[in-house]
Amino acid sequence: MARHRQAFRVGRSDVAAGTRSTITLELPGLYTNDPVSMSVHVIHGKLDGPVVFVSAAVHGDEINGVEIIRRLLRTPALKRLRGTLLAVPIVNVFGFHNRSRYLPDRRDLNRSFPGSESGSLASRLGHVFMADVVNGADLGIDLHTAAIHRDNLPQIRADITDPILQPLAKAFSAPVLLHSAAPPGSLRSAAADIDVPVMVYEAGEALRFDELCIQFGVRGVINVLRLLDMLPPSRRRPSKPSAVLRSSSWQRAPRSGILRAQTRLGDLVGKGDTLGVIADPNGDAEVALEAPYDGVLIGRANLPLVFEGEALFHVGRTRQTSLLEQHLDAFSDGNDIAPPELIEEPPIA
Repeated sequence: MARHRQAFRVGRSDVAAGTRSTITLELPGLYTNDPVSMSVHVIHGKLDGPVVFVSAAVHGDEINGVEIIRRLLRTPALKRLRGTLLAVPIVNVFGFHNRSRYLPDRRDLNRSFPGSESGSLASRLGHVFMADVVNGADLGIDLHTAAIHRDNLPQIRADITDPILQPLAKAFSAPVLLHSAAPPGSLRSAAADIDVPVMVYEAGEALRFDELCIQFGVRGVINVLRLLDMLPPSRRRPSKPSAVLRSSSWQRAPRSGILRAQTRLGDLVGKGDTLGVIADPNGDAEVALEAPYDGVLIGRANLPLVFEGEALFHVGRTRQTSLLEQHLDAFSDGNDIAPPELIEEPPIA
């Protein structure tokens, strides 16, 4: 039988069951003596359930996730939430303010977890997030985009050998689910070390909003919360399952030059298909990049000016072409895929 719950603590603040509150976690200040803090939105349901955190802008220039969380927090269904949702729209406050992937000390926060109280600025920020958010959670969803001048097809990255994470990662229903190990120092790796499984949603590019990527993300988070019985089930037809990719690889520039891309995100490619052509500016020589195997293009560089060795096309290996085509029709046609229970607002053009 469900029972009423105790208050939930974040930092030094308690949030009573059946309420929601925004907690600010103190961070190292600016050298101008101005304070800096991280906002954690806490929705603490009246009834028992899991504790899930949703985070964005671990890389400060990856802003799609900030909008995903903003829309998520406006969802009326959260009034009936079981368990606890911790939503952190901007983890790397310093990078977000500077429109930068990195912190002012030029470190990558997503290679600085779990951090420490006495380390670098990145390490201290990572420690605060781990201690006050991740340590109290049962599951995490970390929202990302590609880096600057790159673009990612909406995808979930997770260790699908994890029996807890696998069904939840599939329930997100991004077009593709890429099985991947967590990089050392990443939030995903540090969380796994304390038995908190985390999936990463990658979609779009840095410093740009992408409406469909945002819609896929909002729907995906809600799908996960439903599978955990934190939200009531949907009356709509279930989302299409993801196409599972067991491996992927980046195709790198064999020479410096000017790239003419021949494939778009989501294109299904066959082994040997031309992904793009690199030529010198004078047109004296050019070389083609070919797909290494049958698969789908899940990431690509957008900047035509490339150096030798630069990663240009990210190809995921798959033969689930019919399933992918169903997802990609919605992606390419711009169909509205957001759950109907969201508060209606004009899409971002």
